[in-house]
Amino acid sequence: MSLAALLVLADGRFPAGGHAHSGGAEAACKAGRIHDAATLEEFCRGRLHTAGLVAASLAAAAASGLDPAVLDTAADARTPSPALRTAARRLGRQLLRAARATWPSAELDALAVAFPRGAHQPVVLGLTARAAGLGPAEAAHVAAYESVSGPATATVRLLGLDPFEASGVLARLAPELDAVSGRAARAADLALREGPDALPAASSPLLEIAAEAHAAWPVRLFAS
Repeated sequence: MSLAALLVLADGRFPAGGHAHSGGAEAACKAGRIHDAATLEEFCRGRLHTAGLVAASLAAAAASGLDPAVLDTAADARTPSPALRTAARRLGRQLLRAARATWPSAELDALAVAFPRGAHQPVVLGLTARAAGLGPAEAAHVAAYESVSGPATATVRLLGLDPFEASGVLARLAPELDAVSGRAARAADLALREGPDALPAASSPLLEIAAEAHAAWPVRLFAS
């Protein structure tokens, strides 16, 4: 495992398109569910243990070598919101472009052919981690971190939240992020033996409902 490759992949400046998405934070801010650092922390905690866990498990499973087409179907089944499925595929397509330029790989090339409109982002992330020489645990950590860093960064822009406070939120969530990543990696290992049904399917209905409402806004700062 290359620590440098892990840092490159997890870096928010990696051109994977995540800066254009708030992870549901924009809708939550408008609804008043996020209005300060404390409520941002609660939002991120909930997202980490639901959408974050699912994404981390899918990424770890893809990094383990499970069939990406099967995992993409599993991702669809775990994403009820059409708006979020569209966002996930858009992010997957952008990540795949960056990944193929950074870590050329036959597996990534095959994924691009199989999914010209984009596979789900966590699946692409897992294959990208694999191409970069990273394992399932590292893929899970990147996915889990993205699930909270995106909303934290977006809230700085949406509310003018102090960036130091947003960083403090991420630091306080670090132990839970480690725990979720470990659970995801174990689930991926189980899925190697029992199939994708062994992967978590934690739900967050309010995120799904808010995503559908957000997609209908005529003016918005973030794509999702």
